[in-house]
Amino acid sequence: MNLILQGLNTDRNAIDSIAALAGAERIAPIHANAWRCEGVQHFAEIKAKVDAECLAAQLDGTFIDGARKLSDFKLVAMDMDSTLITIECIDEIADMQGLKPQVAEITEAAMRGEIEFRESLTRRVALLKGLDASALQRVYDERLKLSPGAEKMLAAVQAAGLKTLLVSGGFTYFTDRMKTRLSLDYTHSNVLEIEDGKLTGRVVGGIVDADEKKNTVERVCAELGISPLQAIVMGDGANDLKMMGISGLSVAFRAKPVVRAQADVALNFVGLDGVLTLFA
Repeated sequence: MNLILQGLNTDRNAIDSIAALAGAERIAPIHANAWRCEGVQHFAEIKAKVDAECLAAQLDGTFIDGARKLSDFKLVAMDMDSTLITIECIDEIADMQGLKPQVAEITEAAMRGEIEFRESLTRRVALLKGLDASALQRVYDERLKLSPGAEKMLAAVQAAGLKTLLVSGGFTYFTDRMKTRLSLDYTHSNVLEIEDGKLTGRVVGGIVDADEKKNTVERVCAELGISPLQAIVMGDGANDLKMMGISGLSVAFRAKPVVRAQADVALNFVGLDGVLTLFA
């Protein structure tokens, strides 16, 4: 096993200390702020100590089989809100209605797994009833930003021949634009109902919840003729856990504690391109 340590700024003393804690045989630099600790011990007790030390040093630490390569994978599946992009679109739409605190509170509870996603989405969308649909474009133009490292990560995986899937409990208005902007292969999300230029407070068709996200990953894998174990799946909220659970590598990006605890990889400090460093 290797232990990959990376951060926005790294202190070599902290690297050496954590590597020693993991019983590393060698330490090799990957780039200025990333190190590969080779031949480490991987036991639950050691991992818990390493995780605590990494958090204190603002480092992301990942135990990974040294033989794994990016070419082992054929698909990268991503959540959108707070994963591929920095915002929760529905919270920002609600802000146009003066309802961001109320909607954001429901969003947070759902991402922590305290409210079932389907119920939370129905409640949040209902609060948007009557809002002019032009608010969606304003959110896209004024507030939507890609997460750090997103473009670099996507460029690398696409160059390596991996397919890309954006599967979101958010809305097609935004996933469609992300698909075009980032040359993604597949997208799947919810459709907001609009009548006479205004949001009705309803979603058209089925809701993309945790089960539908998992089903979508399975469906795309079947279409590609691959196993879900050949997919890297990234997310941040409780509704991402089911699709992350069937993947070959699950990545929690700046995620809720319940998600970090169950993921293979937790990136709390570096950008999405930190995934690439695991295979360097």
